[in-house]
Amino acid sequence: MWIKFKKWFLANILRRKYYRTGKCKACGKCCTQIYVKHYKHVLQDEKEFKKLQYLHSFYSNLKIIGKDDIGLIFECQNLDLDTHKCKIHKRRPAICRRYPQEELFSMGGALSDDCGYKMEPIVPFKDVLKNYEKKHQNKLEILNKFKK
Repeated sequence: MWIKFKKWFLANILRRKYYRTGKCKACGKCCTQIYVKHYKHVLQDEKEFKKLQYLHSFYSNLKIIGKDDIGLIFECQNLDLDTHKCKIHKRRPAICRRYPQEELFSMGGALSDDCGYKMEPIVPFKDVLKNYEKKHQNKLEILNKFKK
């Protein structure tokens, strides 16, 4: 019952298409190769990042390790490289507590294959297809006639 309500709430109130399942395996991969989205864009330049570091303490935990077509690439400095565990786990920022989020996919990101989390579609594809077919039944019948 709880899962059914959760899916309804995510889809109808929050307008989400996916929900998170699974558990963290503490591999630390999500703390490296990070893109940071600020408002509606991924951080692109170091000047903007420096301003954000001054305004928000969260950004002071990040270190720029590269840049590509999407934007700046960061690594969290609170990740212990030997244990792959967060040094401030109990006090970690909200963005870390909410990982992974649907926005990850809208930016072209993906979970690593061995990540303990999975992003499951709220409405399975077969149901989406069934609704589409119902909605466009007349058009599909016409197309099928032309195929024969």
